[in-house]
Amino acid sequence: MLSKAGTRLMQGNEACAEGAIAAGLRFFAGYPITPSTEIAEELALLLPKVGGKFIQMEDEIASISAIIGASLAGAKSMTATSGPGFSLKQEGIGFASYTEVPCVIVNVQRVGPSTGVPTAPAQGDVMQARWGTHGDHPIIVLCPSSVAETFTLIIEAFNISERWRIPVIFLMDEVVAHMREKVVVPDVSQIKLVERPRPQVAPDQYLPYAAGEDLVPPMADFGSGYRYHVTGLTHDQTGFPTTKAPEVGALARRLDAKMKRAAPHVTFVDELLVDDAEVAIFAYGVTARAAAKAVRDARAQGLKAGLIKAKTLWPFPSEHVRRVAERARAIVVPEMNMGQLVLEVERASAGRAKVAGLSRVDAEPITPDEILARLREV
Repeated sequence: MLSKAGTRLMQGNEACAEGAIAAGLRFFAGYPITPSTEIAEELALLLPKVGGKFIQMEDEIASISAIIGASLAGAKSMTATSGPGFSLKQEGIGFASYTEVPCVIVNVQRVGPSTGVPTAPAQGDVMQARWGTHGDHPIIVLCPSSVAETFTLIIEAFNISERWRIPVIFLMDEVVAHMREKVVVPDVSQIKLVERPRPQVAPDQYLPYAAGEDLVPPMADFGSGYRYHVTGLTHDQTGFPTTKAPEVGALARRLDAKMKRAAPHVTFVDELLVDDAEVAIFAYGVTARAAAKAVRDARAQGLKAGLIKAKTLWPFPSEHVRRVAERARAIVVPEMNMGQLVLEVERASAGRAKVAGLSRVDAEPITPDEILARLREV
């Protein structure tokens, strides 16, 4: 059911669907795949109730293409998938990044590569989320660790995507997607929504990729009287292809500068007991839940531990890591992969603190006891 204000018991995938609608989602295209299927099932029921459109596409490539088209026509749009489907979407994600089309791509991670273990949790898509498509491209990746956070953070995903004209990847995992927890649903009037910048000039004066001081060009809806060209080729301010070196370089550098401009506004991190921590943990997703328990257990045993919980994985929260590394002697990075962010933590730490990884890749979550043991080792 579509949530009214109040307290609800929700599944993670259900919270993702309902939070997206609260954020203004009105078009979803996707293809069923474990463990994200409940998102599509919920939206098939809910979107028609708010005047939105749901369509089950023939595959994942068609799904990403459909939400790009819907966004160009002015609709807030989203798709949801998992491992193999996320791989298929990469060309479309690159197109959306280069053409600056707002959209949200949910990836509920499972064990891979290939078909892997479809019903088991993993965190192996972290680097793919950042670098899965070719070329230098802007992307933002958010990662919830609870059902309540899924509801609130998916709203942020849409707001960020619209404000900065950039695809946002919402990187969940199987445990968060399928667990059930309490969610306090706010009144719709209390939810802050952001709309994409739209042109303030007449159609004959509109340049679709002419950006102002904030580096974000206004975006006209297809069908609203503004005619313009959209291409995955390198393009100039008119939207038409160009191979002129100054224009090619200017586009790449503007997109990079836009990401740097956005970074302080889209980097969300929660910190637990880091001010006096002698050892710290950097964690995300379901692993951050085990990390929080490990911190409490460590404190109870006299070990001053703290937690950096990243809700934004890309852009990487380097400043938070650096600040903690200046005080702590070591940072442990537990991940359900072979170690995809541990080197990023080490880079941000820059030798200030020892950085130690903790990997688990057997289709089971990392436990608090495993993290606590690693804290004692370092």
